[in-house]
Amino acid sequence: MAGISLPLRAALTLITLGSCPSAVLAADIAPNEPLQIFARFKSALEADDLATAGQRAEELVTLTEAQHGKDSRELVNPLTNLGTVQFRRGNFAAAEAHYQRAIALIEGQVSGADRLLIRPLQGLGETWLVTNRPADAATALKRAVDLSRNLDGLHNAAQLDTVDALIEAYENIGAKAEAEREHQYAFRIAETSFGKRDLRLIEPLDRYAHFFESVGRYATARGLHARALQLAEELSADKPVVGIPALRGLARTWLLEAIYGPEVEAQPAFELKDGSDPFVNKANQTRLNSEGLRTLTFAVDIVNRSKPVDQRQLGELLAQIGDWYLVSGNLGRAYVSYADSWKALSNAATASGTPQLRALLESPRVLVYRAPSGSVSRMKVQSPDDYAIKDIEMRLKVGKDGKVQDVVVASTTAPENSTKAAVLAARKTRFAPRIVEGEPAETEGVVLREQLMIRIQRSPQASSSDPPVAKP
Repeated sequence: MAGISLPLRAALTLITLGSCPSAVLAADIAPNEPLQIFARFKSALEADDLATAGQRAEELVTLTEAQHGKDSRELVNPLTNLGTVQFRRGNFAAAEAHYQRAIALIEGQVSGADRLLIRPLQGLGETWLVTNRPADAATALKRAVDLSRNLDGLHNAAQLDTVDALIEAYENIGAKAEAEREHQYAFRIAETSFGKRDLRLIEPLDRYAHFFESVGRYATARGLHARALQLAEELSADKPVVGIPALRGLARTWLLEAIYGPEVEAQPAFELKDGSDPFVNKANQTRLNSEGLRTLTFAVDIVNRSKPVDQRQLGELLAQIGDWYLVSGNLGRAYVSYADSWKALSNAATASGTPQLRALLESPRVLVYRAPSGSVSRMKVQSPDDYAIKDIEMRLKVGKDGKVQDVVVASTTAPENSTKAAVLAARKTRFAPRIVEGEPAETEGVVLREQLMIRIQRSPQASSSDPPVAKP
């Protein structure tokens, strides 16, 4: 893999040389040589020239080994930088090895907390996160966060990127309570750093609200979006576009609430019986709060009045309006909104020379999905050791109207009955269709993955060496 498109948090961008006192340099190493190599490394990394950055990082490791020995703590930063380059190149096995070596150099050598551990721990956690080892990632990232809080204070802003990664790990393993606790902590840090009346709070408010949306607490999310909108209106009256994310968030909570009901964990707003249509229609039409569509229309007006018009923002808003109409069953208006969205995003792509700006419409997007009851995202168990996690991957055929026309199980480790439940849930999924040249298009091979928790059936007569059997 030549590279990865991941959000690069601090551990993946921060670069340090570490200590290299000239008094301990080997006789054949010029005093300024490490600094010169580091400068070239830093320049290459900032230019995203990862091949050159990797070469310079390896040179620094070799040079530091020659100066201080292969077991010196002076190697921690050079190894961490090398791991970061390998991570960004997509070579996760090499990144993991470098981060682990850096950690091993100082593990247990200092009583109490050692600041040098923070960056390699975060890098290792990020690596495990992207290689689908979220439980291991959570352990490493929690250590990094605890170290940061012990050394730099409970509310230091430097920990925010590590906390973001920890939240992602918790969410991936279904640890909702822990994820919510860290979300609260992250927001408290932002408030402490910026104050309660600062435009910089808008992004943390939006991120916190997104979490509550993901767990079905739409009223709570709406309150956070409303607070962000109030800040934008009071502190940025001359630039109303600052409030666009909050307006979009408000509309999204109303739509989600119409689909799933006030709380996801409670009874859904309408049962998805076999053969039923989860689009809002007739009996469910009144569940859609028209305030949501009005909010989106208001946001479009704000963008159109701003000069120059942000075509990307306009396109994303129009796509969201299309989603609203599609869920409400008004296909005609949905297709018109999607066509307008495609035009705006195409204009943005042409103006910026970035075709990826059309990516929003180039593949189907999930609008309505209720996971099967055994899904990791829904099950609450008191004894996780009594369950095994089984993976299912399905390939879907999605029609122009966003409905699933066919489901094929590509792979599964789950029992037959559980696999059938996942397939049934997949058939009831509703998507925003792929848009091609402004027109909705049928799409085959859409991947949908699910993880199920299957109770482990243990026989009282079985010996301790016998493997447990997953119960359907």
